[in-house]
Amino acid sequence: MTKVTKNDLKGIEKKDEGGITRRVFTRGALSAALAAPLLANPAFVRQLQAMDFSGKKLTVMINQPHAGSIDPLSAGFAELTGATVEGVTVPYDQLRAQATLDVVSGTNSYDVFEYFYVDVEAMVADNVLADVTDRIEAAKDEIDPDDFIGSLYDTYTLVNGRRYGLPYDGDTHVLFYNQELLDSVGAKPPKTWDDYAAVAKAITEKEQANGKYGALIMAKQIPIILCSSYANRLGGHGGNFMENGAPSLTSDAAIAAAQSLLDAAPHAAPTPLETEFGNSIPNFLGGQAGMIEFWTDMGTWAEDPGQSKIVGKWGVVPMPLGSGNTVHRPAMNAGFGFGASTGSKNLDMSWEFVKMASSKEFHLSVLTNNKTGVDPTRTSAIPAYKEFAPKQGDVVEKAISDAFPWPRNPESPELMQALTDELGLMLSGSKSAEQAMADAQAAWEKILG
Repeated sequence: MTKVTKNDLKGIEKKDEGGITRRVFTRGALSAALAAPLLANPAFVRQLQAMDFSGKKLTVMINQPHAGSIDPLSAGFAELTGATVEGVTVPYDQLRAQATLDVVSGTNSYDVFEYFYVDVEAMVADNVLADVTDRIEAAKDEIDPDDFIGSLYDTYTLVNGRRYGLPYDGDTHVLFYNQELLDSVGAKPPKTWDDYAAVAKAITEKEQANGKYGALIMAKQIPIILCSSYANRLGGHGGNFMENGAPSLTSDAAIAAAQSLLDAAPHAAPTPLETEFGNSIPNFLGGQAGMIEFWTDMGTWAEDPGQSKIVGKWGVVPMPLGSGNTVHRPAMNAGFGFGASTGSKNLDMSWEFVKMASSKEFHLSVLTNNKTGVDPTRTSAIPAYKEFAPKQGDVVEKAISDAFPWPRNPESPELMQALTDELGLMLSGSKSAEQAMADAQAAWEKILG
């Protein structure tokens, strides 16, 4: 990606209350610089060369961890269409609420929403996302849905036989480790969750006085954070959130997963209930933790001397196993698509942005840029991704291809919040693993009726 200095920036950035950040791009020097790799691609230029939205403005809601995507998304679309693009970053735990409020209130200030796949059915039920099924069908050769990895396409977009967006960021977790800290206690990367707890304990006991800990466990009481840590263990123990359409949170595997989280928490950096996406990154990259379960772009950051103190001193392996399970079952933790707002005043322009953001050419450009926060969604991009991130490429490819999704029905946001609440009570010492999961099961059964 072409390097752009601060002096090149022509955007206007404004931060509102609640951490919402706005940046406006118009066609010009910045967009041309950022769009250069795309403009050099004949297929991408042919795809958009007939579009002209000069004089129009497109407002796009973007997930805060994807703030680095604003520049290429906004600048690429502005350069190719002439449109003014305003990218607005919203905290990841507020995406659905902000999008729904915008449409239901009639404010309709956004044209495009980035959404968490778990929320898609709830957003469709609230008439927030526009049905783009026919548009996809009309551009099927260009979009090439079969190129999306594994089940991402259906999981991120399909509701009752209709489609409401296209994938942008394919998310799962893998286990990163600090080789020096594991070597300091003679440990190998863990293969089971019991191994994980033992390694975390050994490192913490040896290094705690030096401000270093065996693990970083993200357990802040936000579903996308705490439920990701739980889902890693649930998959490792061979469990599922639901079986045959009914909650299965009191299965042996589900309880074992909660216990694994509880067993490791005392040996993690203080305190897991305050640890999340933002504050865990500098700690691991700073060499202060032996292990972290994290989204796959951690590896590209770890090899960047500009932000990492562990360059060449880290490794990555699949998630550990448990309960005698021998099959790695990574969870589809997070994962985002772009969809057009039903309140957009220009659905044609909104759709073209969604299509551009998910296209093969654009995906390749943001996937191989470690500032965007984007992980693989397309099979065609995997070879380039492995070249870009050779140390983790094989592990990531396997994880995203086999990841199992969270519940995705209209009640899913409420379900995952109830589970988050119970896991938080467990980690605070108020409940045992068995009681927390029994209460979560009861809450899910009540929600689902």
